[in-house]
Amino acid sequence: MTTARVVARSFWFLRHGETDWNAQGLSQGSTDVPLNATGLAQARAAGGMLRGRGIATIVASPLGRALTTAHIVAEALGLAVQLDADLREVCFGEQEGRPMGTWYDSWIEGAYTPEGAETFAGLRARAVGAINRALAQPAPVLVVAHGALFRGVRSAMGLEVNVRTPNAVPLFCEPGSRWTLTASHPAGSQD
Repeated sequence: MTTARVVARSFWFLRHGETDWNAQGLSQGSTDVPLNATGLAQARAAGGMLRGRGIATIVASPLGRALTTAHIVAEALGLAVQLDADLREVCFGEQEGRPMGTWYDSWIEGAYTPEGAETFAGLRARAVGAINRALAQPAPVLVVAHGALFRGVRSAMGLEVNVRTPNAVPLFCEPGSRWTLTASHPAGSQD
């Protein structure tokens, strides 16, 4: 069986701004936790960083933290937001609301799935389908979604999977002999 790959087309990816659960190191998954004050400020900053990039389409997860981030960025860019339910974050089942732990690595490897949770393979297939649908829209496309979902996308890109995606830092994803991800930062800031 062939594993689906991300269409070889450049795009922007933006993980939602910070929530209180992010700040506390808790598994959010499909629990709809809103942005906190820091997350709202991060979303506004991301909108500024994405101005002038020629973005033509914004596609977002329907979960509030991603949708709010997308709407703030869309307002800065003068665009509408399209939703794709398959961009929602993974369901972590019984692990939602609990501290992130060693189970996470086993989940990515496919050795363990929390009770009531989606498998990593299932997340990856869903994420790739959603990204590929977004990339069929007028380019450049901005996808606003979630960290675990982006791990599935990274897997499909042939990149290291278990890397934390920072909140509200735009990533330019560019295909080539190997996918490259370039973070956009405000003028004068450093990595």
